Amino acid sequence: MGNKQVTFKEEQLEEYQDCTFFTRKEILRLHRRFRELAPNLIPLDYTNSPDITLPSCLITSMPELKENPFRQRIVETFSEDGKGNLSFNDFMDMLSILSEMVPLELKMIYAFKIYDFNKDGFLCEKDVEETVARLTGKELRLEERRLVAQRIMEEADLDGDGKLSLLDFKNMIWKAPDFISLFHIRI
Repeated sequence: MGNKQVTFKEEQLEEYQDCTFFTRKEILRLHRRFRELAPNLIPLDYTNSPDITLPSCLITSMPELKENPFRQRIVETFSEDGKGNLSFNDFMDMLSILSEMVPLELKMIYAFKIYDFNKDGFLCEKDVEETVARLTGKELRLEERRLVAQRIMEEADLDGDGKLSLLDFKNMIWKAPDFISLFHIRI
């Protein structure tokens, strides 16, 4: 009879299931993916809940993130240290929010955080301009990006305070039916 490798305690798996949108099987698969990023650093056995973080450069090199223009902001948003270094818990949180099972309301909250480049709790015109720049790449000139950002601000800034609150952002996203299909990662 062969020995079966135990990765998590039963309670750990139940806790991950309660805190994410993943099944047991998906949690084990995601641990395998996390471990593949640094096999010499990440243990197979997570029953002692090791507190190991991987640098953002390893996370952003994943095929699912590598081409994403927001990859660094995504990992920064989900990292406990705010610099993009992720523990397995951070990794699970990130992939859970970016999964297809997450309600739109929750996706909007995290999208707002990702697009809030200056991290002040609002989207200012510079944040929107940076978002437009990342979404369009080199397709638009600086003047065109500024114009698009200004138009977005004019339309979405419901209270006219020159910045978008989370509520302003949500109202804008409700009008963009493609958002939900674009704001996810398949693992």
